[in-house]
Amino acid sequence: MIIELTELNKHKSFKKEISFTYEKNRIRYDGENICFSKPIELNGDISSTGDIINLVLQVSTELELVCSRCLEKFNYPLNFQMNEQMSFDEDIEDEDIIILNNDKLDVTEFVENSIILTLPMKRLCSEDCKGLCQNCGTNLNIQSCDCYKHDIDPRLAKLKDLFLAD
Repeated sequence: MIIELTELNKHKSFKKEISFTYEKNRIRYDGENICFSKPIELNGDISSTGDIINLVLQVSTELELVCSRCLEKFNYPLNFQMNEQMSFDEDIEDEDIIILNNDKLDVTEFVENSIILTLPMKRLCSEDCKGLCQNCGTNLNIQSCDCYKHDIDPRLAKLKDLFLAD
């Protein structure tokens, strides 16, 4: 969605409500396709106070992620608030304020960048996900395997003898 900022630029105090939903299939991030299972819903407002334009949006959607432990797909609901400050004044020295070049603002670009920033570092389908067996690759959430579980690093094998000596 593109917002015309000419009104905000003319008036020193102005507020405009924003409410819309848009479809996005996927975002490419860090070599991975992050798919959306629900549309992106935006609710909030854009306002100007003096030379500063404030964009405050409540963003909600649902992503389809791949679990880092078991490699299964799962739905990850996202609901967050984003706050951005912008200005046309290039002399502002605040690092948090984005300098605008024209009167058109593409809100979807800000939203998609914020979605990427809110992604968890470790994507887990559940906190108690057991992952995959290191030997046979069985998903341990679904079934167990008969692989030998006490694989010891040969560099630490002498320590095992110390603990089992008693």
